[in-house]
Amino acid sequence: MVSHAGTALLSQVADKTGLTRALSRGLSGMRERSGGHDPGRVVGDLAVMLADGGEALSDLGAIREQAPLFGSVASDSTAYRAIERIAADEPLLEGLRQARKEAREHAWELGVAPEQVTIDLDATLVGAHSEKQGARGNFKGGFGFHPLLAYFDETAEAAAGMLRPGNAGANTAADQIAVAEAALEQIPTERIDEIEVLLRVDSAGATHELLEWAREGRMRFSVGFDLTEPVREAILALPEDAWSPARDQDGSVRRNGEVAEVTHLLDLSGWPEGSRVIVRRERPHPGAQLSFTDADGYRFQAILTEQTEADIAQV
Repeated sequence: MVSHAGTALLSQVADKTGLTRALSRGLSGMRERSGGHDPGRVVGDLAVMLADGGEALSDLGAIREQAPLFGSVASDSTAYRAIERIAADEPLLEGLRQARKEAREHAWELGVAPEQVTIDLDATLVGAHSEKQGARGNFKGGFGFHPLLAYFDETAEAAAGMLRPGNAGANTAADQIAVAEAALEQIPTERIDEIEVLLRVDSAGATHELLEWAREGRMRFSVGFDLTEPVREAILALPEDAWSPARDQDGSVRRNGEVAEVTHLLDLSGWPEGSRVIVRRERPHPGAQLSFTDADGYRFQAILTEQTEADIAQV
């Protein structure tokens, strides 16, 4: 047993899918001398280091000391200069994005292409322990950054992201649209017109601008919906037989969970046409504390969507 088992396989996969070659082409403008480190290999090694649990440039040492597996790995200072130059040069950033797209297209052609793409959009808080550029206080009282990320759920791929200061808003529609657009750009060109795309966001995604943009782009959406007073009243007005068992993602019946639709009890005229509100209720886990908005011992969650499935447990 070794602490870095499988790390070399990641590097080999990058080579086999053409990612390393594509990175080298996209970043060719960085190479100033033939004997220097290939920028594509430098970026690839950084990705492997991060996937291996690295958190700082100095963690490149974990793969640098394994030359028989990884070859010549750039020094920390060389890697730092590469990052600094790429970050300041939009054509190089575009070359990086295009390289990722080309490698993804090749991998999908080999049989991992999904039937639909679910873009999961979410902001996350990253702490900083010193006064770094862009570090700010956040809404939870911490200090650091508030990046916005997009993932393809079916293939567990990181699609796009935006580094933002800690005080950036969680529901800033302009940022959400920019990251979602960048994620769409990562879908292979030959498949973008034929594949079904679902945009999935927590309650921060319940903004008119984002959902109208999704509708105009012929994307479906499913976003968290705040439990406002009208929504709570609609839930309490439901008869008991309106609830049906919820299902997990694999289709199996969820042991602790039921769903119901409250669309007919709400005024959704301000939202995109065809919008529905689906509510899920479940008993809290042992030891969990109910809030004052919970009713009859249940915890509730509402989802705003325009998916048309008749079986709401599948939404």
